[in-house]
Amino acid sequence: NLSKHTFLNFVSLGFHLSGTVTEPATASEPAMTYKVAISFDRCKITSVTCGCGNKDIFYCAHVVALSLHRIRKPDQVKLRLPISETLFQMNRDQLQKFIQYLITAHHTEVLPTAQKLADEILSSNSEINQVHGAPDPTAGASIDDENCWHLDEEQVKEQVKLFLSQGGYYGSGKQLNSMFAKVREMLRMRDSNGARMLTLITEQFMADPRLTLWRQQGTSMTDKCRQLWDELGALWVCIILNPHCKLEEKSCWLLQLQKWSDLDVCPLEDGNYGHELPNITNALPQSASHNPDSLSRPKRTVFTRAIEGRELHWQDSHLQRIISSDVYTAPACQRESERLLFNSQGQPLWLEHVPTACARVDALRSHGYPKEALRLTVAIINTLRLQQQRQLEIYKHQKKELLQRGTTTITNLEGWVGHPLDPIGCLFLTLTEACRLNDDGYLEVSDMSESRTPVYQHVPVAAGCPNSSESYLSLALEVALMGMGQQRVMPEGLYAQDKVCRNEEQLLSRLQELQLDDELVQTLRKQCILLLEGGPFSGLGEVIHRESVPMHTFAKYLFSALLPHDPDLSYKLALRAMRLPVLENSASASDTSHPHHMVSVVPNRYPRWFTLGHLESQQCELASTMLTAAKGDTLRLRTILEAIQKHIHSSSLIFKLAQDAFKIATPTDSSTDSTLLNVALELGLQVMRMTLSTLNWRRREMVRWLVTCATEVGVRALVSILQSWYTLFTPTEATSIVAATAVSHTTILRLSLDYPQREELASCARTLALQCAMKDPQSCALSALTLCEKDHIAFEAAYQIAIDAAAGGMTHSQLFTIARYMELRGYPLRAFKLASLAMSHLNLAYNQDTHPAINDVLWACALSHSLGKNELAALIPLVVKSVHCATVLSDILRRCTVTAPGLAGIPGRRSSGKLMSTDKAPLRQLLDATINAYINTTHSRLTHISPRHYGEFIEFLSKARETFLLPQDGHLQFAQFIDNLKQIYKGKKKLMLLVRERFG
Repeated sequence: NLSKHTFLNFVSLGFHLSGTVTEPATASEPAMTYKVAISFDRCKITSVTCGCGNKDIFYCAHVVALSLHRIRKPDQVKLRLPISETLFQMNRDQLQKFIQYLITAHHTEVLPTAQKLADEILSSNSEINQVHGAPDPTAGASIDDENCWHLDEEQVKEQVKLFLSQGGYYGSGKQLNSMFAKVREMLRMRDSNGARMLTLITEQFMADPRLTLWRQQGTSMTDKCRQLWDELGALWVCIILNPHCKLEEKSCWLLQLQKWSDLDVCPLEDGNYGHELPNITNALPQSASHNPDSLSRPKRTVFTRAIEGRELHWQDSHLQRIISSDVYTAPACQRESERLLFNSQGQPLWLEHVPTACARVDALRSHGYPKEALRLTVAIINTLRLQQQRQLEIYKHQKKELLQRGTTTITNLEGWVGHPLDPIGCLFLTLTEACRLNDDGYLEVSDMSESRTPVYQHVPVAAGCPNSSESYLSLALEVALMGMGQQRVMPEGLYAQDKVCRNEEQLLSRLQELQLDDELVQTLRKQCILLLEGGPFSGLGEVIHRESVPMHTFAKYLFSALLPHDPDLSYKLALRAMRLPVLENSASASDTSHPHHMVSVVPNRYPRWFTLGHLESQQCELASTMLTAAKGDTLRLRTILEAIQKHIHSSSLIFKLAQDAFKIATPTDSSTDSTLLNVALELGLQVMRMTLSTLNWRRREMVRWLVTCATEVGVRALVSILQSWYTLFTPTEATSIVAATAVSHTTILRLSLDYPQREELASCARTLALQCAMKDPQSCALSALTLCEKDHIAFEAAYQIAIDAAAGGMTHSQLFTIARYMELRGYPLRAFKLASLAMSHLNLAYNQDTHPAINDVLWACALSHSLGKNELAALIPLVVKSVHCATVLSDILRRCTVTAPGLAGIPGRRSSGKLMSTDKAPLRQLLDATINAYINTTHSRLTHISPRHYGEFIEFLSKARETFLLPQDGHLQFAQFIDNLKQIYKGKKKLMLLVRERFG
């Protein structure tokens, strides 16, 4: 805001402007005054100085303010001649007076310099006397001198160095991109500083210490960094291809580029891989053979394409006519050599390697030749159209043979999408910039990097056919569709593959900015039909190369854009794009009857597909988009389902699709779509089959979801999955989740089932339960018993399966669990039988006094005690054999002596009501085993005892004494035991002292 600034001492002396600028005071800062000096030459500022000490590549606010004040208020500035002209008008006295006054005014600053100059002038041999005339900073440059805008080179270097050191953090990537944008702006203004500034930026990029580090460690640079290097390379291509570049300038740049390219640390064009692509001057070979010998490949750096630009020139007369005229057409009488230069409508063609031709367009556009760029773009598009037409004709002759073979070797090794020169993006931007409106509704030439969504209008093609209604906007759409629809082989290396995806997304986001009117829809339809009919030359053709880049993301855009205008074409196109040939083999591609047999592993191949996970997710997105759109259309949904089952090989993605279909089919605010719900169920069933024999951490979630889905479909679906459980679930899943949920109270209420339906479900669940128990009794016996509770015959069958399996592979834990269940159900004798079997599978060592099975042992003993003396007598030998832990045995012994046995109330049995004696069977055997366990445990503990455990050991002996004292002669037995300890372990004096203190 100039009105807030104060301007004083405003002088324009020759080609030098100076003054003082006062910045007004603010709430936090006082008013500041700065001295500003500006030199200019032929409408360009050539140098600036300001007292503010600004450190930036752009002019400070004070320089800008002074410049604008001079432009807007020229009448306030008295223009003066250069100082040399004024001095020329003075006589000797005036000159002496002028110099003495000047020295007096600034004597502290200039006196030493004045004396030095006086000495040199008075010396006849001095250097100053050898030169004719004297310098004048206000006189401006000679007409032959190069004039260019002021650029603070040191500041450019410092800023780039700073941004690179931040490694992409703190918005440094954005700052570097804005510097690249500044270079492009300079080129567009034909400012020679553009190349100077890019040279300075490149020098700092090449000096980045991380390059050496990455090379030594064999690691690749970050994505953000790679993108910056790509833009750097593309800008150099622009500079080398400048149509009005001087030969000596071009040679100088090429020499510098070659030096950078030869350095070991110079980044390669496609990351860490030296993939051999056609160079910038070569035509595209139609061959799919890879050269596996990476050593024989030339090293292609980020500067290689710019260096290859040395071969390119603009002198071709046909090219000159294309870019210089909108009305250049084929001559009436064509020579044989001219026939290839025009199409049948007489429009000029430009037959050059497509990315190279597009690089020319980018160079014209970047150097401020927008009309010329548009003319060449139109010629390139006419050439692409003719190429597309000829490819269609070739395919028609080969169609029968290719369809029989089902595969093709024809593909483009060099794809246009993801290409280092971004040919399609370049053509699209050139065309859309010509159609862009500003806020006032006028066409504008602007920087496409702005954040606001652009608005376009149709602008007729100036170089089009006389009767054509084509616009630059429809051409932009057409060329974008052509480029993204090109069938090309997946490039090598993670970075190159990632770039294909990223470039495609960038192009699609630009396409989505176009408002599709009738003219654009017509272009869209026409191009989609051509892509579908394009055979091996189109990524959407009937036959494509096995390693062809998939079209899922592109097809998703086409499907959504076409759907309101031509549903049949949009579905045909999206279904065609569903394939992913690299994952498909001839068997799986032709056989969809067993989709669960498809393999979801990538076959060993070269090169590797690093972005396969992303590509598969995009395939899934395309399928989901179609499912959503086809809601309510039975025929289309069936076709989409078949495509999913045929082409998608990842179980997690099919599960996602099943969930998506379920959500769409069961909205909360409207009725259920039964067809889509059945699609969800079928996809869910496929997932179950695919993951049945593989480990999948989401398997339990998938099973639960499938039961929910089947419940939503209805009782017939539940019956079906119960009857065919063995193809879908493991026995554990079938019993614990599927059958249990199917017969639950919640399911009965949800489906409002009548009695026959409930019985049918229950019967299916019981049949399933018995089958699962037979197949995996260890895991399913308990679930089978639970599911069969209400049917006596089935329950008995389940119990028998459990008993039969008990002698085999069942663990004591499984058997105890079933035994407890039996007691809970009112079958104590059956529970006792199972508990006895469990006890025979158990082994508790002397030191396992915290084993989880202890509670089961105590429960089993309590059960046998409650049943009667006979059952207790039968269990105790098993306990003695299985349990060697003294504390557990003493606990059992104590419990058995507290109450009388036989209190369970079994019909036909009576309890004697008498407590049992430890001196008689069956408790005598348990008592002896407990005393022996204490003796053995004591010796085991004393073998490796440390002083810090002495106190704990004394307490253990106290518990042992309680057990020893149960029989009549127990005190003698315990005294003998203590004496033995004192004798055997007399070396442990401190411990034996503690034993004497406690036990005598």
